[in-house]
Amino acid sequence: MAPRLPRIYPGRVTTLRGTLAPGAPDCVYVPVAVPPGTRELHVAYAYDRPSVPRGTPGNALDIGLFDERGLESGFRGWSGGARTEFFVRADDATPGYLPGPLSPGTWHIALGPYTVAPQGLAYELTVTLTEGEPGRTPRPVYPPARAAGRGRNWYRGDCHLHSWHSDGRRTPAEIATLARAAGLDFINSSEHNTTSSHAHWADVAGDDLLVLLGEEVTTRNGHVLALGTDPGTFVDWRYRARDNRWAHFAREIRRAGGLVVPAHPYATCLGCAWKFGFAEADAVEVWNGPYTPDDEVALAAWDAGLATSARERRAWLPAMGGSDAHRAPDKVGLPQTVVLADDLTREAIQDGLRAGHSYVAESPYVRLDFDATAESGQQAVAGEWLEVPDDMPVTVHLAVTGAPRCTIRFVTDRGTLFTSGNMPVSGVGSAQWRTTAVSSAYVRAEVRHDPAVTALPGPLAAFTNPVFLGPGRP
Repeated sequence: MAPRLPRIYPGRVTTLRGTLAPGAPDCVYVPVAVPPGTRELHVAYAYDRPSVPRGTPGNALDIGLFDERGLESGFRGWSGGARTEFFVRADDATPGYLPGPLSPGTWHIALGPYTVAPQGLAYELTVTLTEGEPGRTPRPVYPPARAAGRGRNWYRGDCHLHSWHSDGRRTPAEIATLARAAGLDFINSSEHNTTSSHAHWADVAGDDLLVLLGEEVTTRNGHVLALGTDPGTFVDWRYRARDNRWAHFAREIRRAGGLVVPAHPYATCLGCAWKFGFAEADAVEVWNGPYTPDDEVALAAWDAGLATSARERRAWLPAMGGSDAHRAPDKVGLPQTVVLADDLTREAIQDGLRAGHSYVAESPYVRLDFDATAESGQQAVAGEWLEVPDDMPVTVHLAVTGAPRCTIRFVTDRGTLFTSGNMPVSGVGSAQWRTTAVSSAYVRAEVRHDPAVTALPGPLAAFTNPVFLGPGRP
């Protein structure tokens, strides 16, 4: 089902043309005068796609809208490169855009030249302003911040999803159906640079599905999930690492009750790799969609950060995963983050993610039970510090279900120090391994499929956050 666009009624039509040169700013603003009595603003756009030399990016142009309140506070929507037209009225808007008053004044169409060919990028905007009585702006209804949980328990979630409110093709209702089928307890709305979906999740949330609200802040230097923010919170994306503005927006996310989670930090698509550093992050998305080499790079880089945190006895960065599902055949819940939380609420899920009380699995069938037990009887689970003398023996244990023919690995700051044989076809298995804090500053577990190439690690079926070992706590 395609996003609904209205029939264009006769009205004032303006055609605006221009050309953007290579090296154009990340955002170019085209002013539009909106007179009193305007009922609807409709924008259609097109741009040229000249042939370019092999290996040279061609033209790609994103689009959005700001109203008369200005370029800082007047955000009205963003569709990136997913649409060629959109409309805004008081009572309705194209997915990706916010309904609301069409107040008179100077509005701005925001053009985002993603890439510009050497010949330049020639564009054409057709703006139709229709007169008439304004409709009534609907009062937004948001999903509740609580669902019917199971008390302190493990809850499965997918925190990186896209609907037709950005560049996805699924409706919120379709995503919710797939989330339930994937055994998920919670999801997070994460549209590119827009919050328009926030008011469209209430009807599909329920006692069995908690819907968190957020945004995928999509800059030209990487993407970050604003996870579980207050409803309607918009986070700007118009800056690069060199502008030194990221810390300000990270604080905005936290002030709005959200977590800061860099997404697919080593992805190879243009503008996707994370360039802002991890000082402001609350967690990091290590596994994004089907497991690929860039996820393996992200896992290795994250693991190196754990070693640094253990050595310097400072805060560490928990890992999580998300499907980044947009359309069929993308699988909602591949992977899914499984969080130990006090209940199925926004705050409890965020607390579990922030603490690293979690593991990441490829499906609802993969279940892990991971802990470390000291000879003294003390025990810790993923995300915790097991306070033991350097030389006290510690037994690390992992029980697995749902991972046929996979192997178990225990990974420390020294590398992988234990690898099991293949589990049986039933997918049920376990492993134990003994170490000490002087030998292992931390231990985490991996469950892996057989490698496709000899001497390389196989794709992950699941992995845990670490248990840290040692005397005293950081």
